[in-house]
Amino acid sequence: MRRARGTMPGGRGTEGYTLVELMIVVVIVGVLGLLAAYGVRKYVANSKTTEARNALGQISKDAITAFERESMAAVVLTVGGKSKVARALCASASQPVPSTIASVTGKKYQSNPGAGLDWNKDVSTNKGFACLKFSIQQPQYYEYSYSSDGDVTVPTVGTAFTAIANGDLDGNGTQSTFKVLGAVANNNLFVGPNLIESNPEE
Repeated sequence: MRRARGTMPGGRGTEGYTLVELMIVVVIVGVLGLLAAYGVRKYVANSKTTEARNALGQISKDAITAFERESMAAVVLTVGGKSKVARALCASASQPVPSTIASVTGKKYQSNPGAGLDWNKDVSTNKGFACLKFSIQQPQYYEYSYSSDGDVTVPTVGTAFTAIANGDLDGNGTQSTFKVLGAVANNNLFVGPNLIESNPEE
């Protein structure tokens, strides 16, 4: 680097950085600071979205497990009798958890484990998350919903289900959405290999 040279009283030389050199250093430090802040923000956002991805993955597994369970009516078949349905999708949840997106807008929500609340909302009718046997015990960043056209209690096999996680991590009103789809074909339930994601870091 070029240095400005001067002379102190007594003839002793001095060296120092020029203003241009100092400004270059300030700019470099500023850029590095911005990159570090962006990296940290992205890391934190990714760690939060992991919740939604893991939860929807578990819901998919639970939907398959529930579909494979015997769902015939609990009656003794007569000689030569037939059962109506051996497999069926869990029916839709009557409400998401939490019940409104406002509960997870820029904050976390702790679900209520009480009877008939949140994940236990449909226990009495064996529908939704109760049928799936899915719940989140820890505070959550996302609102979860589940819908299908099947019902093990009717029984109706159904053709498809959809599970969705909605969130607003930064509380700016723009939602992030994660979605997983499942479809019944040849009396088997198939789940999409990838999540459908929209604004994942919002």
